[in-house]
Amino acid sequence: MAATDTLVEYPPNDGMGWAEHDFPHPSGRRRILGDAFRKGMDPTTPVQNMLRLGADLGPIFEMLAMGRKFVFARGVDLVGELCDDKRFTKALAPGVADLRMFVADGLFTAETDEPNWRLAHDLLMPAFSKSAMRGYHDVMVEATDELISVWDKAAGEGRTVDVSPWLTKLTLETIGRAAFSHTFHSFETAEVDPFVTTFVADMSHAAARSNVAALPFVGRRMVRTRDREALARHEYIDRLLRDIVAEREASGVEHDDLLGRMMHVPVDESGSLLDAANVRHQILTLLVAGHETTSGAVSFALYHLTREPEVLARVRAELDEVLGTAPSATPSFEQVPKLRYLRRVVDETLRLWPTAPGFARSPRETTTIGADGSAGVPGGLRMTPDDKVLVFIPLLHRDPEVWPDPERFDPDRFLPEHIRARPAHAYKPFGTGERACIGRQFALHESAIVLAKLLHRFDLTPEPGYELTITERLTLMPVGFRVGLTRR
Repeated sequence: MAATDTLVEYPPNDGMGWAEHDFPHPSGRRRILGDAFRKGMDPTTPVQNMLRLGADLGPIFEMLAMGRKFVFARGVDLVGELCDDKRFTKALAPGVADLRMFVADGLFTAETDEPNWRLAHDLLMPAFSKSAMRGYHDVMVEATDELISVWDKAAGEGRTVDVSPWLTKLTLETIGRAAFSHTFHSFETAEVDPFVTTFVADMSHAAARSNVAALPFVGRRMVRTRDREALARHEYIDRLLRDIVAEREASGVEHDDLLGRMMHVPVDESGSLLDAANVRHQILTLLVAGHETTSGAVSFALYHLTREPEVLARVRAELDEVLGTAPSATPSFEQVPKLRYLRRVVDETLRLWPTAPGFARSPRETTTIGADGSAGVPGGLRMTPDDKVLVFIPLLHRDPEVWPDPERFDPDRFLPEHIRARPAHAYKPFGTGERACIGRQFALHESAIVLAKLLHRFDLTPEPGYELTITERLTLMPVGFRVGLTRR
């Protein structure tokens, strides 16, 4: 397919609707740049900027960027209403919608009413159940052991390691092996895999694309040029996906993995299979979603644990109790659910830094939201199917009325009695409803294994003076977080 075949034309004002309403916004708005581009704020970190700008703007607010209005919800009652799947469904906000030039109607970027979303979701859902994790457990352990071998060598030589890139290698290797029986040979070199560098560039392009398109006079021309460059770069990934499928077809073996399900399990009573293009789109979606967010979550968890010695001590006490004291101990499938405090550490990490920081919603038909006053407007707000609202998870997770002292890292927020006391929709790191992350159980199981084995094997010492720095490319990831390693 030629690059120009997949270009998407954007209107000059591709915002999120809401022509009938104005919402609270930060002071100091400028006519063209709006709210987003401010002195002292990095335009490449919109999530972190929003944390500062939106903290005091109420349950629903707007940001204007290049003449385009974006509407955000962070009030827990309002978010609870928006999460009602009977009235609302997933919307594709700019950024996510722009990813379609690479993954089309994959699980993450498909509209709910697109046929391939329902077919693929129903086909793959059983493979991501909690019980299905038993089949992936050994692969997760094996890949983690390979990372430990690399880190063991670094420890022996007194070298520090850059945490996030190595964890990205690990999670890419794990999803490749578990889902597609494909290895990326991630631990044979310290270099970042070309798949990762290419798709990181894809995500960065998608995140900026609609803003570029909105630039006066030159925006559309610039975005078409950048699209051609991005699609030419993306040909590497397209070849990789075709090779993965071709290898499987040539083997003549029907593997019991996700690729096997997509290639051989009928999606309807007529015996039809997912079409070949959609199989490739799903492979790419699962590869990216299956490694990018998990590596970020584990990296953030390790960052917080190196700063919270009391929390780390409790994690290690639990590991010693459940696994034994041998540093090389490996959690069995049955032991992972017993690591309850470690799970609370993961949950608290995702409260502060949900690696996928938002999800958009729109109503199935015209409705009123916040009629109970939760939108801060008497009588509520009229919302049409053309209106989109982005649930901004980092602020939802920092509501001081729900999360006292919200910036404090406290895993005991997730004790059962505290969970029961909170509103049901106060915590949404995996999205909501039928469009929630299909790989949630995979991510949680893998995170527990990786953290358990790394923390049981090594003492981690961050480089002096490191302050948390986060890169944003539709997902969140710590950067520059290097640690020294001491074998335990």
